[in-house]
Amino acid sequence: MSDAATRKAAAAAPPAEPKGAGPFSHFERLIAWRYLRSRRKETVISVIASISFIGIMLGVATLIVVMAVMNGFRAELLTRILGVNGHLIVQPIDMPLSDYDAVAARIEGVEGVRLAMPMVQGQVLVSGRSGAGSGAIVRGVRADDLARLDLVSKNIRDGSLVGFAAGEGVAIGTRMAQSLGLSVGDTVTLVAPEGDVTPFGTTPRVKAYPIAATFEIGMSEYDASIIYMPLEEAQLYFNAEGLVQSIELFVNDPDAVDALRPAVEAAAQRPILLSDWRQRNSTFFSALEVERNVMFMILTMIVLVAALNIISGLVMLVKDKGHDIAILRTMGATSGAIMRIFLMTGAAIGVAGTLAGVILGVVICWNVESIRQFFSWLSGTTIFNPELYFLSRLPAKMEADETVAVIVMALALSFLATLFPAWRASRLDPVEALRYD
Repeated sequence: MSDAATRKAAAAAPPAEPKGAGPFSHFERLIAWRYLRSRRKETVISVIASISFIGIMLGVATLIVVMAVMNGFRAELLTRILGVNGHLIVQPIDMPLSDYDAVAARIEGVEGVRLAMPMVQGQVLVSGRSGAGSGAIVRGVRADDLARLDLVSKNIRDGSLVGFAAGEGVAIGTRMAQSLGLSVGDTVTLVAPEGDVTPFGTTPRVKAYPIAATFEIGMSEYDASIIYMPLEEAQLYFNAEGLVQSIELFVNDPDAVDALRPAVEAAAQRPILLSDWRQRNSTFFSALEVERNVMFMILTMIVLVAALNIISGLVMLVKDKGHDIAILRTMGATSGAIMRIFLMTGAAIGVAGTLAGVILGVVICWNVESIRQFFSWLSGTTIFNPELYFLSRLPAKMEADETVAVIVMALALSFLATLFPAWRASRLDPVEALRYD
């Protein structure tokens, strides 16, 4: 190729980019970091940046903690509710359940059914040393079935189920025992409204039973209101000799109860009515879900307010750095480079605040019960009273998808907050900025 052709090709080729002058280059990162550092003349801007950082950190941490506590509430309540209540309830339609042993044995043979528990249930008034207590629910179950009900049998606090199996006593919750002033070996008096039939009408049935064991499920409502009684004794007490009201089924996967319905109906070999735990507790768990979603939306406003602080801080920074931006433009910096500099400046606050918030939220979730106990000791009051909130401890369960959603939301709001100030900086006219300098 001749020299003339070479010169012509070189002239036609675009000029080579300076090394390190590409998007998000070291030069742009250096300028962005310089604008983040606090200076004496820029105290107001530094304070706004610090407030933005703290706001995002607290907003992210609050979201993570609140969502984890609400998830913990749902998981703990679900575990305890499904631990003592059947996942599927079998009830008779045309005739009483007098063949409950055979029906329960056939249903328990269905794959996926862990336990089929015949039950007699009724409401009573209980009394003890401390006088009459509140109402209670008596559940008549077989001793073998109660031993397989892990949430009860593995949480016996006093006594044992040996006496229960021998038909020599009942098992009551610890909170009921405390409220009545009773312990193992004492007798609890039960009063049933539907008792013996006399010429003068039906009189309440009153009978005392020794306490064979006390259990603590961990849900105060159940620990204060449930009495387990041997099935045969409960049948006699409630005038239901040889009958049960229902058979409660405990399955391996409570979320898959719909798939078990045809097999259970076939195994029953008689007309039955089936209801599952979702139907019986739909209002309760729907309310929890609605509350959880509403809390997420409300607490997102904290992060939004912090993001608005980023906007105000960057707008003031752009106004303060107008002279510097004009000089950078006259030195060859493109409008895209200026925009990226301020994008990185604002994004650094959002990323750092989000990261700090995640760390703070995780630490609080891991120690939420200790923190509750500390503030209870500090204030001298019971924070998170088990009598009001049903659970004896404050639960927290972090879920990966929700934590990722909080992080993405915080980062997205932070990046969106930087767009307008960065665009405004990139549109600054250097001639106007330097006219009066």
